[in-house]
Amino acid sequence: MTRQIAIIGDRFMLPEVFRREIEKACAGANIEIRTLEHAWPDEPMEHGYAVAGLDGLKEYFGDPDEVVDFVGEAEILVTQLAPLSEGMMKRLPDLRLVAVSRGGPVNIDMAAARRNGITVVNTPGRNATAVAEFTIGAILAETRLIRVGHESLRKGEWRGDLYRADRTGRELNEMTVGVVGYGNIGTKVVRLLRAFGCKVLVCDPYVQLSADDRNAGVELVNLDTLLERSDVVTMHARVTEETRGMIDKEAFARMRPGTLFINTARGPLVDYDALYDALASGHLAGAMLETFAVEPVPADWPLLQLPNVTLTPHIAGASVRTVTYAAEQAAEEVRRYLAGLPPVNPC
Repeated sequence: MTRQIAIIGDRFMLPEVFRREIEKACAGANIEIRTLEHAWPDEPMEHGYAVAGLDGLKEYFGDPDEVVDFVGEAEILVTQLAPLSEGMMKRLPDLRLVAVSRGGPVNIDMAAARRNGITVVNTPGRNATAVAEFTIGAILAETRLIRVGHESLRKGEWRGDLYRADRTGRELNEMTVGVVGYGNIGTKVVRLLRAFGCKVLVCDPYVQLSADDRNAGVELVNLDTLLERSDVVTMHARVTEETRGMIDKEAFARMRPGTLFINTARGPLVDYDALYDALASGHLAGAMLETFAVEPVPADWPLLQLPNVTLTPHIAGASVRTVTYAAEQAAEEVRRYLAGLPPVNPC
């Protein structure tokens, strides 16, 4: 019997990469693969709360009717962003496995999937190295005044004053960096920071430090202690009801004057109005923001106007290796399913 696999990729998670890895992993299996490419990220994602019938989804890309028509009688769906609501599942009675090539299946109604007997797997840590490396770059852009020097030269200004002892940057080996969240990304950030010789503090109430990190002098502390002792605070927590808005006005007030704030995690972790006030007042020396509460950010967003902020359009996890690694993980899940083996990363 031929097993049908539908692949819905996009212009980041390319469908042909999914196909190549599945064909490699499932060599010899009797499979039939069809592919569809969506226009993300050239076009923005949608959010389930804004569309009737998709309220179980946080973010997705693709028209539900088009997705259903394309998947058809396929037993397996491999995707990054295609939506799958309960109403769609009812129209796809043959669907049994969905492999989502991202850290969390936020484009899938998970409760509905369980009710309908559909196994959902994901690819945790697919972009952990990419985000960790980007975070180090973000920290260096602020600590060594890379952004400031760049912007001055673009305006035709030679900022020789940036060499003055009272204005120049600081080396990481003399600083304390606070890492909020010790998951797939946070642990890699800590490992990279240790190479710079800085003091590293970690806040995550649900984990223990690795023996290697403990032996290297990394400390596990509560959030208040981390905020009060750190020269740089970098965010790597997931968004939950507990963490939503955790860095608020009071949190910024606890940070020492001149602290640098880095967010390559998720926008809802931060009260951006409070961040604006902390930056505009000079309490924080600067910030590097990669994620935002609303994306794309409005053109008149106040933080865009501040001179002490570096901003990037949510690209920390975007790397060529992220694409190939996620496709490899998804392909292995498909192989295991076809072989009757349990999934590695069930959601």
